[in-house]
Amino acid sequence: MLNPNVWGGSFEVHKENWEEEVEQRKNMDWDRAALLQQQQLHGGDHQLDEMQQSWLLAPQEKKKKKKYIDLGCIVCSTKAVKWILGSILIAFLVIALPIIIAKSLPKHKTTPPSPDNYTLALHKALLFFNAQKSGRLPENNGIPWRGNSGLNDGSNLTDVKGGLVGGYYDSGENTKYHFPMAFAMTMLSWSVIEYPHKYHAINEYDHVRDLIKWGTNYLLKTFNNTATKIDKIYSQVGGALNNSNTPNDYTCWERPEDMDYPRPIQTAYAGPDLAGEMAAAFAAASIVFQDDDAYSKKLIKGAQTVFSFARDGGKRTRYSSGNPWIAPYYNSTGYYDEYMWGATWLYYATGNTTYSSLATNPGIPRNARAFRMNANTSVMSWNNKLPGAMLLLTRFRMFLNPGYPYETTLMQYHNVTCLNMCSYLKQFQVFNWTHGGLIQLNQGGPQPLQYVVNAAFLANLFADYMNASVVPGFNCGPYYVSAPTLRSFALSQIDYILGKNPLDLSYVVGYGSKYPKRVHHRAASIPKNGVRYSCTSGYRWRDSTQPNPNTIEGAMVGGPDRTDHFKDNRKLPGYTEPTMAGNAGLVAALVSLTGSGGYGVERNYIFSGVPPLYPQSPPPPPPWKP
Repeated sequence: MLNPNVWGGSFEVHKENWEEEVEQRKNMDWDRAALLQQQQLHGGDHQLDEMQQSWLLAPQEKKKKKKYIDLGCIVCSTKAVKWILGSILIAFLVIALPIIIAKSLPKHKTTPPSPDNYTLALHKALLFFNAQKSGRLPENNGIPWRGNSGLNDGSNLTDVKGGLVGGYYDSGENTKYHFPMAFAMTMLSWSVIEYPHKYHAINEYDHVRDLIKWGTNYLLKTFNNTATKIDKIYSQVGGALNNSNTPNDYTCWERPEDMDYPRPIQTAYAGPDLAGEMAAAFAAASIVFQDDDAYSKKLIKGAQTVFSFARDGGKRTRYSSGNPWIAPYYNSTGYYDEYMWGATWLYYATGNTTYSSLATNPGIPRNARAFRMNANTSVMSWNNKLPGAMLLLTRFRMFLNPGYPYETTLMQYHNVTCLNMCSYLKQFQVFNWTHGGLIQLNQGGPQPLQYVVNAAFLANLFADYMNASVVPGFNCGPYYVSAPTLRSFALSQIDYILGKNPLDLSYVVGYGSKYPKRVHHRAASIPKNGVRYSCTSGYRWRDSTQPNPNTIEGAMVGGPDRTDHFKDNRKLPGYTEPTMAGNAGLVAALVSLTGSGGYGVERNYIFSGVPPLYPQSPPPPPPWKP
């Protein structure tokens, strides 16, 4: 059995030993509290030795009392008050003192960077549209030699309240051609959608929107815009018949304010080209005015109405076909390009896939001959929208990559767009060039500049698309073409127009020190002197060799011939006449090139009406047959 007492010895307590142990503990060292307690327990009889007495009676440490300051509503310690005052002083030295010093220093106003040449030219190019306005002009129109005009246009029409008052005169004549007018509005809207930041930077954003609205408000009058189905569109106001001797817009030389001859109205009961272009103008403008919900919806409704008219199977005849008032001047050669153009803009404005499906339907490019590369299909103009429409759809592919079912056709559009750009480059010798460096996109014909500015705009815009998509370039056959190469082409052509040419002549009126002074333009060539000149008495101003009394600033004239020569002669409109379509292309090219507001496009503005894309799965392959 184990012994439970592992320590050994007895469990008994011996009293004598216990008393000795207690006595020993009494003589041990104590801390002061213990000694004091022992003395109290023994009634003060317990005698402490000298060491213990000195320890117990040692002087005690004195605690410092905190000092407080009475602030009335609160009481704070002195230390806290010092800390607060110190913090305030430090904050003053760090924050307030530098501000006071900075404010006391003399102010030096920073001068904003000077606008570049393209900005200066752009300001003027926009003013041309103010000079072309018809109707009752606003007080801030800014053209002192223009006034109200065309107030009786369409006054005999019973279905148009107030008549066809407003809009724009097309050129130096006083005719309102609705087909190129709609194209000009589309181009202006496109430039705003791609470069709104630049318009804001140069304080022209409100101005260009006013110009667009002036045009779209008028075009909305040319059909029943409250209906969903229409049977006609008014296509022109004024004009002339060839070889006519009766007073009209061509035989008379009068200011628009003095017109006193009949101005007939042309009506299109069919015209998918006109209606398709109007649909594009309304749809593009609806994106520009998306901050005005009511007006944007009105434009979209108008676009859908006229596009339905364009797609009507029983109305597929060119608007100018057989009309002697239109065909000699703005003859349309087809309408499938307007189908692609109008459908693309309607898709961007509404997000309705019916329009994107139509724009990429293989039958549209086939009938438009979009893939037959030749010198005509690659040149953008009021009559050919294919290069612009395919570039817009290439944007769709580059930025949103919608995939199936669009990819096959979009890839073809992208390839053709690249080939169009290749054709603009001198090294590939698709077009002739003047010795001075101007591309001859209209094969040396009159008024070449309106085609050149469109090509410059498309080239620089495509370069901006590539930069935004981080695509450095593309191939023209075995040759690689970079985005800067396209920009250089655009710069060279616009620089030529602005004066870097063999004549050192700016073809934009009012820009530079040397520009055309005898512009083919009735209102600019007749002085506003209180005298009303009749149909024929105005010939004295037409035939004068003196400069125009009124400078039509910003007007881009027709341009030089194929040898870089130019005749500043009012009676030669091929050289000296400006047009709406030409100036719209100029505005678009200039805003794309200016550095004001930064470079590059606004990536997503154009897609604001497009819902998120969820690509469909392609159909399964056909079953295998042995």
